Amino acid sequence: MNLLQIGTQRNSTASAWLVKLTLLWLLNQSCCDASAVWTAYMNISFHVGNRMLSELGETGVFGRSSTLKRVSGVIVPPDGKSQYACNPNTSFSRSRHFNVWLALIERGGCPFTQKIKVAVEKGASGVIIYNFPGTGNQVFPMSHQPFEDVVVVMIGNLKGTEILHLIRKGVHVTIMVEMGRKHIIWMNHYFVSFLIVTTATFTYFVFYHIRRLWLARAQSRRWLRLASDLKLAFSQLQLRVLKEGDEEVSPNGDSCVVCFELYKPNDTIRILTCKHFFHKNCIDPWILSHGTCPMCKCDILNALGIQVDVEDGTQSLQVLMANEWPGILSPREEGRATELTPARQPEKATHAGEAQERPASLNEGQPNLAEDLHPSP
Repeated sequence: MNLLQIGTQRNSTASAWLVKLTLLWLLNQSCCDASAVWTAYMNISFHVGNRMLSELGETGVFGRSSTLKRVSGVIVPPDGKSQYACNPNTSFSRSRHFNVWLALIERGGCPFTQKIKVAVEKGASGVIIYNFPGTGNQVFPMSHQPFEDVVVVMIGNLKGTEILHLIRKGVHVTIMVEMGRKHIIWMNHYFVSFLIVTTATFTYFVFYHIRRLWLARAQSRRWLRLASDLKLAFSQLQLRVLKEGDEEVSPNGDSCVVCFELYKPNDTIRILTCKHFFHKNCIDPWILSHGTCPMCKCDILNALGIQVDVEDGTQSLQVLMANEWPGILSPREEGRATELTPARQPEKATHAGEAQERPASLNEGQPNLAEDLHPSP
């Protein structure tokens, strides 16, 4: 039926949207995997007098393009007052006894890539960059160009300045950097905006199409129940096949007020509850569209116990009745009636033909209404 076809088309549209949103989600997951960062466990060791102190903590984060491996060495800051290491001529004073060393550089003054390049050209095996003053121990994954076999880590400003003060006092500080835990950066504002819009759109379309599908199925069930009720109601209205000599086909007889044609022998007429009669093929669609008698405006459907707003969904109702009971709206009904009930046939044969048009269940469960309500003239 048309209603079911519409529901299928809407379901297909919903499936297409679900596929598109799933692809977007998978692409976004790939972006998230690329945004994974690693924290850094740092074991900081230094001598105070005859004692050796150490501090272990997850205090750093690897750069996005950093080599992820374990590295250990003495910490060496840039020479001079500036700790930015932006100048290619920046020097790092270190003892020749330490082959592996890590540069301690302050953030700012130039891009991260330039700082790392200066330190690597001076022989550093790793670069530790501490954050701006006033940021406490806040860190973030730095974006920089990759350098082969070089570890790049950011630490907080408080920890970086603490290490720098120890070094300036002549304390040798050694750091061992190890890989910590993997984290996914979810709080990128572009991703958050995309996630909100995608989720809202996905939710809207899911609920929208579920609701439309539910309404279509509910309406389809309603029309099916209504079709069953209408079939029962129409079976309660008497059908007659006019014959030669009937008053309706006489020269003074009336015409059908729906089609304005005179009644002729072998015409099939339907008699309503208000006793007015019309061509069956004329009055059936009229009742489905208006629900009332064309002459007296009697509410036929209401009189038969059918509650329906015929002004709403008239076309759907007619299509449904044509599918469920083709005899109601078939233009060849008169031809079939003529074959079943030829002219000048006895009255009993006429009523037998009427009984054939009723559903079998109705003939078994109720008396012959045609004979009771309208005896033969």
